[in-house]
Amino acid sequence: HILKTILLGQMLSLFICGTAVTSQYLAEQYQVNTPMLQSFINYFLLLLVYTTILAFRTDGDSLLQILKQRWWKYLFLGLADVEANYTIVKAYQYTTLTSVQLLDCFGIPVLMALSWFILRARYRLIHFIAVAVCLLGVGTMVGADILAGRQDSEGSDVVIGDVLVLLGASLYAISNVSEEYIVKNLSRVEFLGMVGLFGTIISGLQLAIVEHRDIMRIQWNWKIALLFAVFALCMFGLYSFMPVVIKVTSATSVNLGILTADLYSLFFGLFLFYYKFSGLYILSFVIIMVGFVLYCSTPTRTAEPTAVPQLHSTGLDNAGLKLEENDSQTPAVTVQFTREESVVVSTD
Repeated sequence: HILKTILLGQMLSLFICGTAVTSQYLAEQYQVNTPMLQSFINYFLLLLVYTTILAFRTDGDSLLQILKQRWWKYLFLGLADVEANYTIVKAYQYTTLTSVQLLDCFGIPVLMALSWFILRARYRLIHFIAVAVCLLGVGTMVGADILAGRQDSEGSDVVIGDVLVLLGASLYAISNVSEEYIVKNLSRVEFLGMVGLFGTIISGLQLAIVEHRDIMRIQWNWKIALLFAVFALCMFGLYSFMPVVIKVTSATSVNLGILTADLYSLFFGLFLFYYKFSGLYILSFVIIMVGFVLYCSTPTRTAEPTAVPQLHSTGLDNAGLKLEENDSQTPAVTVQFTREESVVVSTD
């Protein structure tokens, strides 16, 4: 089970790596910075596939039934998911890579707290130790970045950037906890279909407001189109596959596993962007994986809901049932009279 969990988590990390590398290539080689357009394409793909499946589904709640019952909940979920993606990418314009990598980990304790209260998850001491080990691995990775000289820019306004990172990490935690609840209690298709529907609407409106000028400046060619396509496929694969992994493990476990995504991006960057290599990157990968294995080695438990106390008085209906049960358990009595008027009693 641990090996399966590790492999599934690293597959998600590779999807995230694909989105990071294509975004960075678009920004550095072609000066294309359109995070909302890239998110819109992903949500539109989810809409085409999973919302369409919901519309024609016959073995559960239909699309109209879901909208009538829970539309406002999915509206808030879609808003949290869209803004989480946007704020994290926007933070890079204001703060440093180190701040983003470190503060992004703030989402893990927020996620654990939300899981405790909403999903009733209960953690053991080894889980907190495992999270601390994973965060130590992230710190090692940040130190390797500094030694390798990847800290070129100090950012234009560090405070704004740091606040955006903390906000984005918290929104990701809300989205992931909601995803775990929906996947384990409702269905994966419902989550993806509704996120695709409301994500497309919200990101489309935000795209028209904040990025329409940036889109007009793009000098389109087949390379830029290919990078957009690869980004969209990686993001679509991430969204489609993550509910499967969360159903097998948990949202917290998934977020610990994908901490290695930055390292995969770095390894690609060695060849594409000529990053300097440091042995600390290998050390940080090992530390994160050790923490991840520690977390997965002991399953969390779910707190049982408080039992409703039973009333001592049975009431008239229950008393009648009790009498019927007693009658059925009492042996039948047969009374016979003889001519001598003696009584013979027999029981069946």
